[in-house]
Amino acid sequence: MESTSRVSMAALSNPLDINHEEARLRHADGVTPRTASHVMPSGTVHDHFVERDGLRFAGTHLVIDLWEASNLDDIEVVETALRDAAVAAGATLLKMDLHSFTPGGGITGVAVLAESHISIHTWPERAYAAVDVFMCGDADPHKAIGVLRHAFGPRMLTVSEHRRGVMP
Repeated sequence: MESTSRVSMAALSNPLDINHEEARLRHADGVTPRTASHVMPSGTVHDHFVERDGLRFAGTHLVIDLWEASNLDDIEVVETALRDAAVAAGATLLKMDLHSFTPGGGITGVAVLAESHISIHTWPERAYAAVDVFMCGDADPHKAIGVLRHAFGPRMLTVSEHRRGVMP
């Protein structure tokens, strides 16, 4: 898996002169976040943060692109795929909200999880789908990939991984 880190260019005062410390401290809307008035020592709160590779972070966010995929206009296939992906990852499904754009059109939606979410946006006319899988705690978002591959049979699948909320 490729580990990526992206910064919104709109958040930087001069996009051509990227100051990584400035980028780390700014939101996409250009506002510098306030520091917390009180930080709890590590281990005193069960916050479902992940500890892996010597890092403590909120969760793993996978950005998945499915190319030359099928079943992208079938809302039942999409719903089953998101449900099965959540189960495979060890996540808890709280709510499913899907919308189909006319018969034969794309589908957009989200599986809201106790551990975060899985979202999907499909373009059947391009045989393309964009899927985000973000999970915290003990859930393993990587286990959702096989379910998505099986449900949509893409000829090409790309994944980029981003660790959200890495603790300093």
